Amino acid sequence: MTESLTPRSVLEKYWGYTSFRELQQEIIESVLRGEDTLGLLPTGGGKSLTFQIPAMILPGLTLVVTPLISLMKDQVDNLRSRDIRACMIHSGLSRGEQKLAMDRCRYGHAKMLYVSPEKLQSKGFVDELGQMDVSLIVVDEAHCISQWGYDFRPSYLRISELRHRFPQSRVMALTASATPEVSADIMDRLEFRGRRMFVRSFARDNISYIVRFSDHKQEMLLRVLRNTSGSAIVYVRSRRRTREIAELLVAESISAEFYHAGLSAEEKNERQNRWKSGQTRVMVATNAFGMGIDKPDVRTVVHVDLPSSLEEYYQEAGRAGRDGCAAYAVVIASPADKGTLTRRLNEAFPDKDVIRRVYELVCNFLEVAVGSGYGLMEEFDFSLFCDRFRINPRVARSALGLLTSAGYIEYVDEISTRSRLMVIMDKHELYSLNVSESADRVFQMILRSYTGLFSDYVNISESLLSARLQMSPKQVYEALLELSRCHAVSYVPQKTSPYVIFTTSRELPKHVMLPRSVYEDMRQRMERRIEAMKRFVFNGGSCRVASMLRYFGESDAGDCGRCDVCRGRREAASATANARQDLMKEIVRIAGQPGRTTVDYIASQLSVSSESLLPLIRELMDRGQVRVDGFVVTAAERQG
Repeated sequence: MTESLTPRSVLEKYWGYTSFRELQQEIIESVLRGEDTLGLLPTGGGKSLTFQIPAMILPGLTLVVTPLISLMKDQVDNLRSRDIRACMIHSGLSRGEQKLAMDRCRYGHAKMLYVSPEKLQSKGFVDELGQMDVSLIVVDEAHCISQWGYDFRPSYLRISELRHRFPQSRVMALTASATPEVSADIMDRLEFRGRRMFVRSFARDNISYIVRFSDHKQEMLLRVLRNTSGSAIVYVRSRRRTREIAELLVAESISAEFYHAGLSAEEKNERQNRWKSGQTRVMVATNAFGMGIDKPDVRTVVHVDLPSSLEEYYQEAGRAGRDGCAAYAVVIASPADKGTLTRRLNEAFPDKDVIRRVYELVCNFLEVAVGSGYGLMEEFDFSLFCDRFRINPRVARSALGLLTSAGYIEYVDEISTRSRLMVIMDKHELYSLNVSESADRVFQMILRSYTGLFSDYVNISESLLSARLQMSPKQVYEALLELSRCHAVSYVPQKTSPYVIFTTSRELPKHVMLPRSVYEDMRQRMERRIEAMKRFVFNGGSCRVASMLRYFGESDAGDCGRCDVCRGRREAASATANARQDLMKEIVRIAGQPGRTTVDYIASQLSVSSESLLPLIRELMDRGQVRVDGFVVTAAERQG
């Protein structure tokens, strides 16, 4: 890149915008000055541009560490569509794809390299990275590096080693939700040179936060969706509920589909695209849906099940109204939710002996012997594991997470990848390619349907090829395997699979230790987050936004005026004012009746205390509507 490039010129050339959002330019300029920088921007605040633009201006390579593989893929695809050279490396890619990405970076054919944190545990990868000119290290979802954060990832701790590997590189950390305690810990763990931090208020003035209480959540959900318009997301906590609620909505003539991590990559893309284009109004989803979804016109986000923390809730609710127009974030709660949150805490921290047992069974399942396995990475069929050993999936997932935090394994949950293909045979050799007729038809259709096949892996769709060729999916798949066996193409079928990486050799169960920092301290922090979530939902006396902002360290937050609590107060005040005016009209009416009208008589007629009437009678006197002589009240009209 040339020195004449400026942040604004890059923004306009590649993204087509002429101005930055709040704090984007300040963060970019801080990075370009060479300062370590922490940016706290709310969901939808444009975090990605704050490192993508410096990456285009700075020499060499920008390394982006992110745990969100789906977001990584979305961003790389988006950058490539803008003619920006970007690569990614994560556990779901083949060795050939990873080698190709590293070669591109080594020879200066990429400006950005996205990596998953577990790759940093490979000494060979880090050594190879050390030969490159890395000018900027970006840590996305930076709260994951803090043990105080709600989503701590031990693999993130290896990022600090990059600081020593590239001492001249600047470091940038980004997150959408972090308390002051977490922010300070992020900068400490990344060994920031200085304390350069940019914090945009967590307030989203266009979102109305509303809690509705009901023992019949589905009926309330229908009421919410019928009383709102536009695109919506409904969040639940289980895959089964996504399907059930989507079917309910469709039965009630509300366009809806469901989305969760267990769907194939192709199903996810198709459903996501229908929702983004407006063909589907409501997406019913687990929290697997939403990260990196660039849909600005979501009008309503509904939580039928409560998240376990305000950090999670804020990120998910913040997917509403990214276009700045009015939007609603609605929680549907019932008294039973308090107990559900408490049970969730107990499920997240099973007994230590249970955790040791899960560790032993994982090692047996993957056939890893005691004393071996260090550095091993294996696909892990989570459902089969739970079925074979009759383990509660929630308990098993929690145990795997705690074993990850303790450093015994790294559990990477369900990486979904689409089918990819690259032509590896020389163009001249293709003329003499000897394959079956069906394989030849498939190959010719691939060459007509996709571009860039000779230089990189390209996502392909077997179902699309099947439809165009009027062949069965099985025939297309077998043809692709045939082309792969004769080394015409490198074909990577789509798959959805978790991984287990052994970060130490297998230990005997009795030697598996869960230190206080991993078990007791993390449990206490989760308990505090759950209590904060309960206060947000069930304490109806405080403005919801002010309560949430105080949690994130904005101590001077005032009432928002838009949440259900603030609206309720305003309506109550209005009702009180109306009732006061009605009472004063009655005082004047009674005082205008013939006879001796005393304060006590008026009070008895209105069924209130005499003392409560005195301020109202004084105000009526000031207005000239009544006259008081001793304890006798006379209406001005009666005097006339």
